[in-house]
Amino acid sequence: MGPLLRARGAQGATGSGQRWRVSACFLLAGDAEPPDLRVDGVTLPVPPRFLHEWKDLPPVGPTGVPCPPGILRMWRYDFAVPRGLQDGRAAYGFQDDERRWTLSIPGTAIAPRIAFVSCGGCEDEGAIEEAGLKRNALWARLLGRHRAQPLHLLLMGGDQVYADGLWERVPALRQLSATKKLMKRPGLAAGPDLEAQLEAWYIATYLHAWTLAEPAAMQAGVASLCMWDDHDIIDGWGSHPAELLDSPAYQAIYAAARRAFRLFQVGMGEDDPSDTLLAAGPPGFSQGLMLNGIGVLAPDLRSERTDSQVMSPATLSELPEWLERFASCRHLLLMSSVPLIFPGFGFAERVLNLLPGRQSMEDDLRDQWRSPAHLEEWRTVLRILADFARRSGACVTILSGEVHLAANGVLSGPGTRIRQLVSSGIVHPPPNGLGVEVMERLAARRESLWDRLTLTMEPMDENGRRLLAQRNYLTIMGQDDGDLRAEWHSETRDTAWSVTLR
Repeated sequence: MGPLLRARGAQGATGSGQRWRVSACFLLAGDAEPPDLRVDGVTLPVPPRFLHEWKDLPPVGPTGVPCPPGILRMWRYDFAVPRGLQDGRAAYGFQDDERRWTLSIPGTAIAPRIAFVSCGGCEDEGAIEEAGLKRNALWARLLGRHRAQPLHLLLMGGDQVYADGLWERVPALRQLSATKKLMKRPGLAAGPDLEAQLEAWYIATYLHAWTLAEPAAMQAGVASLCMWDDHDIIDGWGSHPAELLDSPAYQAIYAAARRAFRLFQVGMGEDDPSDTLLAAGPPGFSQGLMLNGIGVLAPDLRSERTDSQVMSPATLSELPEWLERFASCRHLLLMSSVPLIFPGFGFAERVLNLLPGRQSMEDDLRDQWRSPAHLEEWRTVLRILADFARRSGACVTILSGEVHLAANGVLSGPGTRIRQLVSSGIVHPPPNGLGVEVMERLAARRESLWDRLTLTMEPMDENGRRLLAQRNYLTIMGQDDGDLRAEWHSETRDTAWSVTLR
């Protein structure tokens, strides 16, 4: 698998420096060290850096995509490509190998062109075909757009892969849950074969999602910044009861998912922090970079999540300092895997809490920022963001996925205007039925919050609907006047729905 290009940002106070720093990651079979990489514009060959090895893993994985046998190794190549005033392209490939790929290089005088995607799979991929959808139809449209007008940066906002099938496909888990669903059984021990089977499962899950032609071509041509969400681990990770998450079996699941995310999505070794990493140390993977006056901040909202917190108090206390690093940028794009500015469903969660047992929707509701369990933390984060926007003068825009809808929210008040763009999923089918209509009614309300702040969800189509239940992706294009234009590209519309960010 590969190349998987990971953006490391541009040098300079606002990301306008003379080099575009990139890491190219490859998963290769065998124990031989791969050849150096040749990159146009980079004088010397780029040597490989060893990241991790797996050996003789069992053939576990999604249907038709088992983990390959033998030795697998993850390698990374780090390089910085010179930038001119105008956009460029750099061909790259292994030394003495005819295969070549082409990387898009942002010009120092060119307004950035960025894409945001999320939800790149499905709990049951058979549901995609049952819905009459082609799995990678929107990946293909995004790839076509990139080839017509090259993108500079790809932001992947969570649920890049869906690992939920492990309950049925990982033999050790299937055996444990034969009498009762594993998710309902706290304190389960991890059998001797579980660790290897889980390692194989996550590798095969990434192979299934990222070796398909369209997402593979995008990741080989555009450098990306990735942040995980629950399905990159298991559905609802962090929102289940502590006694369940702390069980040996669940901890084994998390360890394997975390290693896979670190290697495949961040391109980071065990003791090898990425250039984009902001967190002072484990367990967080919060990241940030800058490009031509635009800052991107992606806090990790999964590594420290419990049923009573999204970020730890220590990480939350670091958020203002992280934001301050982007004070010189005109725009800040903050990636929050779960929407920050969105209707609240606290009443529904309270009703479910009154019912015996743990309801199927309860974990999804607990995941939301506006869950009663996270309400004070949600207010704190919004206050920190509003304060940063007022002090710095930066235009703050939140990018989120997770809810399988397109939406456009606004937090406004004296001296404050923060916009929320929701885009998901690029693969996951949209929801339908009564649940969507209930959310639509909630989204139509104008909410008064605190400090004279109001929350509104703006119409997304000619009929005034606030929530579009269509597969979609988002592009954010810089304009000559310094503004940004955000466009939702949905599966059933020929033209994009757009909003100006200023």
